Amino acid sequence: MNNESLQKLTESISITYFDRPFKHRAYFNKRLRTTGGRYLLNSHDIEINNKQYMEYGETAIIDIVKHELCHYHLHLQGKGYKHKDKDFKLLSQQTGAPRFCSAIEKYEDRINYIYQCRQCGSEFPRIRKVNTSKMVCGKCKGKLAEFKIASQK
Repeated sequence: MNNESLQKLTESISITYFDRPFKHRAYFNKRLRTTGGRYLLNSHDIEINNKQYMEYGETAIIDIVKHELCHYHLHLQGKGYKHKDKDFKLLSQQTGAPRFCSAIEKYEDRINYIYQCRQCGSEFPRIRKVNTSKMVCGKCKGKLAEFKIASQK
């Protein structure tokens, strides 16, 4: 799937599920990492994570597009377009748009550092490096030491 077919898919989903046209751009953004897609408030464009298509196929893209179109149409109508808003929850339910997309990488696969408490021996896996002079063990308040660096991909 390329940007052109994604644009056509988005336009057809908009008409089918929302009875409204999609008049802006929908395209893949390779820089997206932790989200399936996003609606841009200023330009009204929709960006989709191409890794979702690679991993889960077109059905995942359809679900993500539905979710982002909920944001799009509600924002343009001046209604509550945020996840917590009643309007958003109602429209999501009516269109069958999922609340979240499937994770591409599990947390365990993203771990880069493992810290260990010097007092109780508890281990704390982390994606980002932690300042051990400021952070302490959450169980016993002991000092943390960098136990090992998880293998890089």
